[in-house]
Amino acid sequence: MAVGAGRKYGDIQPLDSFNRELLAHVHPSGWTNPRARERYHLVVVGAGTAGRVCASAAAGLGASVALVERHLMGGDCLNVGCVPSKALIRAARSWHAARESAASFGGPAATGDGDFGAVMQRMRSLRAAISQIDGAPRYTTLGVDVFFGDARFTSAKSIEVEGQTLRFRRAVVATGARAAVPEAPGLAEAGYRTNETIFELTTLPKRLLVVGAGPIGCELAQAFARFGSAVTVLNRAARILPRDDADAAAIVERAMMRDGVTFQHNAVLKSVELNGGDKVVRFERKGASHSAPCDEILIAAGRAPNVEGLGLESAGIAYGERGVTADDSLRTTNARVFAAGDIASSYQFTHMADAHARIVITNALFPGRSRASKLVVPWTTYTSPEVAHTGVTAEDVAASRQAVDTFTTPLHDVDRARLDGEDEGFLRVYLKKGTDKILGATLVAEHAGDMISEITLAISSGLGLGKVGAAIHPYPTQAEVFRKTADSWRRTKLTQRIKKLLSAYFRWVR
Repeated sequence: MAVGAGRKYGDIQPLDSFNRELLAHVHPSGWTNPRARERYHLVVVGAGTAGRVCASAAAGLGASVALVERHLMGGDCLNVGCVPSKALIRAARSWHAARESAASFGGPAATGDGDFGAVMQRMRSLRAAISQIDGAPRYTTLGVDVFFGDARFTSAKSIEVEGQTLRFRRAVVATGARAAVPEAPGLAEAGYRTNETIFELTTLPKRLLVVGAGPIGCELAQAFARFGSAVTVLNRAARILPRDDADAAAIVERAMMRDGVTFQHNAVLKSVELNGGDKVVRFERKGASHSAPCDEILIAAGRAPNVEGLGLESAGIAYGERGVTADDSLRTTNARVFAAGDIASSYQFTHMADAHARIVITNALFPGRSRASKLVVPWTTYTSPEVAHTGVTAEDVAASRQAVDTFTTPLHDVDRARLDGEDEGFLRVYLKKGTDKILGATLVAEHAGDMISEITLAISSGLGLGKVGAAIHPYPTQAEVFRKTADSWRRTKLTQRIKKLLSAYFRWVR
């Protein structure tokens, strides 16, 4: 439901065969809503990741379930988030590798321009193929009553959609979030794109200006720079990726600059105006006024919860600027209603929405005691190199003043990283002081997102760094960085006293 607040059905471009196939699954033309049952065990509002997992799991357990979506099933992830963005990022990496092949590996020289239209067509094709998993026809076969339309709470235990009343024993608000658009004179008139519309491009903009240097802004800025756009990033903060370790962010920023991205830090967007065919963005930096002409503007400056028009007040559900208010069990201020996903979390990731949904099923349909605070949450920014993180960060450590031991292993010390030409990065692990208990880790590597789960599993299972290092890691792989970091910790156990005892032992056994 995060997709398309205010957008109408079919408002997706270009309306080619692939997008028609997408719509046939996620919002079929002429869909007739089922007749509402007298009462549902569970009514879910929003068919993004959290909503769909709630609905399919509950139906699979035998509960009667209604799932309501106002625009496109699959939510952000399928339609305007993870799926399309990662398709673009993979293509951009391929283009970059082709250009670098001759200089880095003695490969053939790449010449000429690539076909950006083909990149976008491939993305639409893949998205359409994946959409059948998330679509209304499939969920109907799972036993879920799928309703399209605007959902509105009419009481503490009922929801209205398209003239029908859905009464429920329990309900879930899973309406997600959308791009937050800053107020700037002339921005609306000049036109801009967000993650909802950037993937509708069919031609590469010569000049792209990105507002925001968080994960979405950085990922897409680097991808478009690798495709050949001249990319400028306006960043209100002093550095990119403020939720990650500063030196991890610095590595990514240097890589993006090598790819041609220009950064304007401590920059505040002031206004936009049209000048001929240019969109001229005016911003302030360190008290001075500046301007930057561009062809397209991408707004990636944070997220806003989708709470409007839901009638939350009628159901006694509290909400604020950050979304719906929910406790650690994900129950809202209405004991019958739960919230899951981006609407109720500062961790706005697809995998977090999935984890939330599993908590909701346990707590809403059964007398469960699952808690969101118990989750060990990894996240990855899919730049090149990637930054993956799990558990505490350097900022968390500093804020809590918790005593920790920190171990950092440069990727340059890992043979496979050097052989791959991907040795700019590191693994940093935070341990409870004097122990091998893992509190958190940050990994900067080309495939950090694929690797970080080893540490997430260790934390969630209570395995110390010693156990991680004791596992045999195949050589040569970049995952050997975990063993090397464990070896660094193990060497600290060899105190002067132990060294003296060992020396005495070996003198005795000669």
